[in-house]
Amino acid sequence: MLFRQLFDPGSSTYTYLIADLEAKTTILVDPVLEQVERDRQLLKELGLTLKYCLETHIHADHITGTAKLREATGCWGIVPENAQAVCADSVMKDGEILEMGSVKVKAIATPGHTDSHNAYLVNGTYLLTGDSLLIRGCGRTDFQSGNAGMMYDAITQRLFTLPDPTLVYPGHDYRGQTVSTIGEEKQWNPRFVGNNRDQFIQLMANLNLPNPKKIMEAVPANQRCGNVTA
Repeated sequence: MLFRQLFDPGSSTYTYLIADLEAKTTILVDPVLEQVERDRQLLKELGLTLKYCLETHIHADHITGTAKLREATGCWGIVPENAQAVCADSVMKDGEILEMGSVKVKAIATPGHTDSHNAYLVNGTYLLTGDSLLIRGCGRTDFQSGNAGMMYDAITQRLFTLPDPTLVYPGHDYRGQTVSTIGEEKQWNPRFVGNNRDQFIQLMANLNLPNPKKIMEAVPANQRCGNVTA
């Protein structure tokens, strides 16, 4: 398996490329519209065929590259079950496994940042957490039907029950960190260490964060799988 972490500096978003090297097929998780040509060039250089674009959730801070990649390659666009995106070719529900040769991607429902959100566990080792668990943080819960209690439950009862060595690859990082582990986040993540469920809810309610700059254009575009002209 080939695993690559790609970065969009405009939105501090990580996109992940996961490939089966024997079949020369690949998945892109959370592609970014502005980086579509970068991604296509990399696929060309590596001789890979894009099979799937997989979203962790409907993003509010950037527009997904799925529509453009789907138009260019014929790949499938997949979103979490119950996500507000009727354009998707398929959905993944909790516990469902997407198989592509030697690559197995298991969906783990992690609502809270939005009301529909999946983390994806790749071959039992690489956990792509989207905007749920971040390195020493977590996604916000104050819009798109976010729910801090649901996020606390999803992370403490689902992600933190995975083996400690499981590698954590977030959907964003704003401090230059690229990877962590479940064991590390259980020990050092300040959103969860020392906070019970009620304290976490109170903490999240008082973050007072500004809205993402692109929220007004990103959410409706992503509900169309990244189609900005529809």
